[in-house]
Amino acid sequence: MSFAIVTDSSCNLPNSVIDRYDLHIVSLEFLVEGKPYHSYIKGEENDLKRFYTMMRNKESITTSAATAQAWMDVMEPLLKDGQDVLAIAFSSALSITAQEAKKACETLQKQYPERKVLCVDSLCASLGEGLFVTYACQSREAGKDIAATFEWLEENKLHLCHWFTVDDLFFLKRGGRVSAATAVLGTMLGIKPVLHVDDLGRLINVSKTRGRKGSLDALVDRMAQSAIHPEKQTIYISHGDCEEDAEYVAQQCRERLHVKDVLIHYIDPVIGAHSGPGTVALFFYGEQR
Repeated sequence: MSFAIVTDSSCNLPNSVIDRYDLHIVSLEFLVEGKPYHSYIKGEENDLKRFYTMMRNKESITTSAATAQAWMDVMEPLLKDGQDVLAIAFSSALSITAQEAKKACETLQKQYPERKVLCVDSLCASLGEGLFVTYACQSREAGKDIAATFEWLEENKLHLCHWFTVDDLFFLKRGGRVSAATAVLGTMLGIKPVLHVDDLGRLINVSKTRGRKGSLDALVDRMAQSAIHPEKQTIYISHGDCEEDAEYVAQQCRERLHVKDVLIHYIDPVIGAHSGPGTVALFFYGEQR
């Protein structure tokens, strides 16, 4: 029996992938100068160039998690329609969205005991979550049921590798990821951090490089160290309005690692509000995070 897959907008998947796999999306929100916007509206595209321009202009942008009610609003019609539901949520270390998703699943499971309602804390973010969701969709396409797909996700989530760099330390400083002194000194010296999402789903600063190109190359170096059969993988790359840099990383992955295919897409406003313009992130399946 097939089942529905519900995830949140932090997966950053393009509409083409969402439509292909018939995904159901719970939208997080962001606020610009106090005015609320949905990160995802079915069938629509946010003007992300405009959003990143606002960020560069240092306009006030805040974000909010998806509530349990928001999850229920998406999942309950599917249950009423007779479908089991697998929910896959944004890392619990970065947002309460996963906690709210779990609450919604527990409530709905009680209301629909004849159905299966399962929830996975992805411990992933951005297109790392998107790649994780894609694997779930491919599992379903291969004929696995909801229980087998859930089990695979739980067993493999720590193989979803996230490596990224930022161009402007101001946004990491604002989010408390680096100190003010580190941001000022790093900016003066042209230092670019290389970060990843660890086994607990947290953003961790791993190393530093000099210059933009060095930081982009470092992402590919990390993939070369831990990717499992890169030649068989479709890897995902997300960016904060710097597509040329994302294309550079993609080309390096093709030339050095002979990857099967590459999907490149924007970082959505909710995650972009914290990482900033100029962020480039590389996601793949590896031996370990």
